[in-house]
Amino acid sequence: MRFLIIGGTRFLGRAIVANALSRGHEATLFHRGQTNPDIFPEANHILGDRDGELGRLAGGTYDACVDTCGYFPRLVKASAEVLSDTVKQYAFVSSVSVYSNPDPQRTDESAALATLDDPTVEEVNGETYGPLKALCEAEVSNVFGDRSLLIRPGLIVGPHDSSDRFTYWPWRIAQGGAVLAPGRPDRCIQLIDVRDLAAWIVRMLESGTCGTYNAASQPGRLTMQEMLEACAARSDTETSLHWLPDDFLLQHEAGAWIELPLWIPESEPLARGFFSFVSDRAVALGLTFRPLAETIRATLDWAQTRPDNYKWKAGMTKEREAKILSTWLHPL
Repeated sequence: MRFLIIGGTRFLGRAIVANALSRGHEATLFHRGQTNPDIFPEANHILGDRDGELGRLAGGTYDACVDTCGYFPRLVKASAEVLSDTVKQYAFVSSVSVYSNPDPQRTDESAALATLDDPTVEEVNGETYGPLKALCEAEVSNVFGDRSLLIRPGLIVGPHDSSDRFTYWPWRIAQGGAVLAPGRPDRCIQLIDVRDLAAWIVRMLESGTCGTYNAASQPGRLTMQEMLEACAARSDTETSLHWLPDDFLLQHEAGAWIELPLWIPESEPLARGFFSFVSDRAVALGLTFRPLAETIRATLDWAQTRPDNYKWKAGMTKEREAKILSTWLHPL
């Protein structure tokens, strides 16, 4: 097969390209050449910005396109229209954030989608990200119809994840000592290893399967405590987890999701149903999940290759963690 990947040099796109090449497919990457420009020398590279330079894709024909970096409907629409006659199938990587009001027990692909009062807004933040992804899905469907594959992943984790939203935990626990563990220990979370997601996307395109699919580990299968203890089991250092409740963390202005990855105070409206996404349809079509220990090991091995002065994009600083823990453990 001939694959066109919009993006393809970072995280999920990188994993998709690697998987496709390993299975004997041809890959063409359309990217700006700003991140890992020398990766995949065996693939074709077309340099350009999707905002104004899509014409550089003219002349090519592909069995499938994978759009890993579409955030604004205007640009996704333009990409789909340019490729409508030269690509057989268009896969768009969306997000479970498209749902407007996730059910605390079960959210499948039929749930209502989030909307925006101003659908032309082009600023990505916590309020606009999900609705914008939903609008992007609609643009792909409008152009490609039943040739569309819409994928709604949960939190994607694993090696080469520069967001650090999961990477922080294996790395922090590997440092040892007293670790601030946020919230209720038995609160369930959902993850998906980037390599599992990439492999499934490639297989779906190989089979020509279309439709809309959630792609996250099954709800209720993994707790925050189990995840952190699995990180500790992988570490060679002595670690002690100290579970701090939501109200104490809020009192000390701890930051949800970014400063303390995977933690959202249960009093927040966003927390309602946030880890309830059901992926039965994708699982029935071959989506699988590797053991968590494998994800932790690969993520930590990769994280340890980064320079000592790397500036983390998520996670609590050692100084702030120590201060909050000291207040909890030694109250006045």
